[in-house]
Amino acid sequence: MNDLPAGPNRETQADRPTLHVCVTCRRPAPEAVPLGRTLYETLLDKANAAEVILQPVSCLAACGSGCTATISMPGKWVWLLGRLDPEKADDILTYAGLYAASKTGTVMPSKRPSSLNDMILGRFPALLPTSQEPT
Repeated sequence: MNDLPAGPNRETQADRPTLHVCVTCRRPAPEAVPLGRTLYETLLDKANAAEVILQPVSCLAACGSGCTATISMPGKWVWLLGRLDPEKADDILTYAGLYAASKTGTVMPSKRPSSLNDMILGRFPALLPTSQEPT
């Protein structure tokens, strides 16, 4: 068994959801500042209080459904979210809390803020460790 201490943020990252927000989303017209960037910056102001890890990403390849983001935690479904905008930032963070509290990462539409009922674009298998330490 490995008795080395966990690396920095290892424990906190396992306990908090990560939102990867596409900062290049320009839905539907090209603004001077991409709407995805504005969404990211709006979430950034609130993410620490909501206990969410926020990461920018250049493209999630869902341009027809922008603004987009993913939410993930180890051992839970990863969800691709779309049709987001900065006005939904508080609801997105509420959803992130519900996601974190869910055993599998599934939050039924009846439990989500109503502004997010149409946000699910897809889901992916749970994130699993890429390697196992010897026991």
